[in-house]
Amino acid sequence: MWTATPFLDVYTQISSLPLGYNHPAMVAAVSDPRNVATFVNRPAMGVLPPADLVSRLKNALLSVAPEGLSEVQTMACGSCSNENAYKAVFIRHVAKHRDGKPPTAEELRTCKYNVPPGSPRLSLLSFDGAFHGRTFGALSTTHSKAIHKLDVPSFDWPIAHFPEYKYPLEEFESENRKEDEKSLAHVEELFHEYAKKGVPVAGLVVEPIQAEGGDRHASDDFFRKLYALASKNDVLFICDEVQTGCGPTGKFWAHQHWGLDTAPDVVTFSKKMLTGGYFYKSHVRPKESYRIFNTWVGDPTKLLLIEEVLKVVNNEKLLDNVRDTGEYMQKGLKEISKRYPSMFFNVRGRGTFCAVDLPTEQDRNKFIAEMHRKGVHCGGCGDRSFRIRPALTFQRKHVDILLDRAEKVLSEKF
Repeated sequence: MWTATPFLDVYTQISSLPLGYNHPAMVAAVSDPRNVATFVNRPAMGVLPPADLVSRLKNALLSVAPEGLSEVQTMACGSCSNENAYKAVFIRHVAKHRDGKPPTAEELRTCKYNVPPGSPRLSLLSFDGAFHGRTFGALSTTHSKAIHKLDVPSFDWPIAHFPEYKYPLEEFESENRKEDEKSLAHVEELFHEYAKKGVPVAGLVVEPIQAEGGDRHASDDFFRKLYALASKNDVLFICDEVQTGCGPTGKFWAHQHWGLDTAPDVVTFSKKMLTGGYFYKSHVRPKESYRIFNTWVGDPTKLLLIEEVLKVVNNEKLLDNVRDTGEYMQKGLKEISKRYPSMFFNVRGRGTFCAVDLPTEQDRNKFIAEMHRKGVHCGGCGDRSFRIRPALTFQRKHVDILLDRAEKVLSEKF
């Protein structure tokens, strides 16, 4: 049922609306007569890509490619972006060990029956608390909520400990550093363990912030050391930026905060990017055609839209806005936390990609329901976290509304 009651949306369809609702640039792109045919007759890009696809990719996606990632593969959603990135990593691993030789007749025969050598015994490492999607391979690297995985078989792939930080960070530097060390040691242990089992780790996948798992952060130093550890063990590094990509942390890609000398081998994206897909280094590209393939492999209409989004992001300096608004919001959230320390705590975030904990899942759900009643559309993540996922256009005036409603809910209902 439609209502005239205004809502402040800090959920944005799970962080999927870069410019909010009905932005004029988006409306203009959809209304442009030159684009009607693309919207009405969706090209099956796997078999009949539009003539302007290469230029669209250059103007849109490749214009914001992480430094060092010269190639891009479009997909439809975050799950299939990760799924196909995993495939590309496995293909690269085997191709490297073939030393340039073509697959053997035995490999071609046995792969059809899911047995070695055509279906090799390989694994992909992920972290506890992670969410990488709900397709079959991606689900094997998802470890956030039981209902996502219940009754579905999974691959026997390694799952590493992810750092569990205490807050405020400045008061627990030593404890959190030990968490980093514990996680890195576990990753290296799993590399060796699975190599001995005859199921070597070909790649690892990690989120810059474990979003669905409860907005779990790790330090820039942790990620730098993780990348170095992967490189030392010839394990390709997949950075899942499905939720963090397109600016919500204050940089276009969250991994840019880490200060790596070179980008991860693969960076997956979706949500705010409007199309799914992944960027990758040239050595990850399969030699043969038809190996990363489906009918649609994305949607060219989304390229039209993301091209307009990127113009707005640049012209309106929205990354600057995210940094300013995020700093203002985190300061306000921490002030509320001081007044309600037992109910509203562990304030954390980067840019406007923020979260706060409540004591229990029931408290969190009640808080969200009461925020809805006061005109704020929001959501949760993890076991007890209230997550904040506004559009890039979110400003200080919107933060003031969010903080006001949060304080009222806490004072009136808790």
